[in-house]
Order: sequence, then structure tokens, then C-alpha cells
Amino acid sequence: MAETWISFWNLADAAKKGGGWNELFHEIKLEYQSPPPIFMRKFKTGATRDNESNKIDYEGCLSPIVLQSFGEYMNRHRIQSNGKLRTSDNWQKGMPKDVYMKSMLRHLMDVWLEHRNFKSREGLENGLNGIIFNAMGYLFELKKYEKKI
Repeated sequence: MAETWISFWNLADAAKKGGGWNELFHEIKLEYQSPPPIFMRKFKTGATRDNESNKIDYEGCLSPIVLQSFGEYMNRHRIQSNGKLRTSDNWQKGMPKDVYMKSMLRHLMDVWLEHRNFKSREGLENGLNGIIFNAMGYLFELKKYEKKI
């Protein structure tokens, strides 16, 4: 509200210096923008929530069965070649994008072979999960510089 009054007084001063009322009201209309209407949802219980139209629907964007398969894939790959167990978020320490790209293309070849009814190194589901992992890792490397992590 204070911003509106400050704006009004600045415009009133301008009007005193020779601006007419039409100019004054024109300026007020340009400066004041009413907030967009908020459409409230009211539930049978009486609870209310604002509209979801501008909110990301993660539940709709993701599939629990795909995430479960990916989580199982990632858990299987926590065991390193030396037998030691790495943390599940180890990949977030960072790897070069070239490493992700080369691995992603190997997994893509597995998926493509399976798609064409040929035998691959590790099967269709593992290939798809490998693509998801490498795409996520590559994107993570891009985003962490964008967000300056």
C-alpha cells in the first residue's frame, strides 16, 4: 500500500507542475497493476487452497514404477569393481560431461539393439536406466554451474 501512496504523491506533484487530471489518471493506470485473480479451491471439509494451475505437478510428471526401477538400478551399481560400496549420491561429486556422454551412448546402443530384437550387453531395462542416469548426470553438471553450486 505504501508504494501506491508514494506513487500517487509523485504523480500529484507532477500534476501540480502543469499536468492535467487526464494525464494523472493515465499515469495511475499505467503504474498500478492489480494482482491476477486467485481462484481458490474449497474442499468438502471447508479447507481451502489456491489454484494449482501454475505449480509443477511432479506427481504427474514422474512415474513411481520407473523411479523404482531406476532406484534399484542405482543401488545395484553402488558396488564398485574393488568391492567397496559407494554412497548413492556419489555421482553428485561431479564427473566430466564427456564421461556421461560416452556412457550414455553405450547404453543407447544396448537399447537400440534390444529394440531391433538383438542381444545387448545388459538388456533393455538396464540400458534405459543407464540412459536416465547419464542424462541426469550430464544435466546436473550443466545446472550446478548455472546455479553456482
